[in-house]
Amino acid sequence: MKRLLTIFRRDDRGHASIEFVIMFPLFFWIMVSAIDIGIITMRSALLERALDVVVRDIRLSTGTAPDHDEIRRRICAENAVVKDCTENLMLEMQIVDMRAWSDLPSRTTCTNQAEETQPLTTFENGMDNELMILRACAKITPMFGEQGIGPYLNKDSNGDVAIFALSAFVQEPR
Repeated sequence: MKRLLTIFRRDDRGHASIEFVIMFPLFFWIMVSAIDIGIITMRSALLERALDVVVRDIRLSTGTAPDHDEIRRRICAENAVVKDCTENLMLEMQIVDMRAWSDLPSRTTCTNQAEETQPLTTFENGMDNELMILRACAKITPMFGEQGIGPYLNKDSNGDVAIFALSAFVQEPR
């Protein structure tokens, strides 16, 4: 028995397999997390871009004050990466007094596919020369769900992650 254990101890075949078994899960976790974070960041950036394009159009088209549904439709037309955009996108728009600044509420209202659809959030059309803050929120499903960084993300009861975009503009005179 002693001779057999000595042979086993000196035999170095299979060391690479042991290192692979130890290191592969770590590298796999990093790869899956990087892909998930990259996709979430890309979708967030595209939502931000769509909101900026629509807000720019609103700023430049003086004399019109689009309503909630029109703004949502235009954002969804610009943004192709949010699934079921018209049902999934929530908008908040508030008038902000530049002389007596008050922030938007820190808690953003967003959709939840597992719950019943909420009514319209705060949405006020501004008058001439008023500062408007427009916030958009959409829910996306992480690509790898509970793998990689998935368990560490702030998710709703349906397993979706919220992405936000915020823009400010001044309502031009008519």
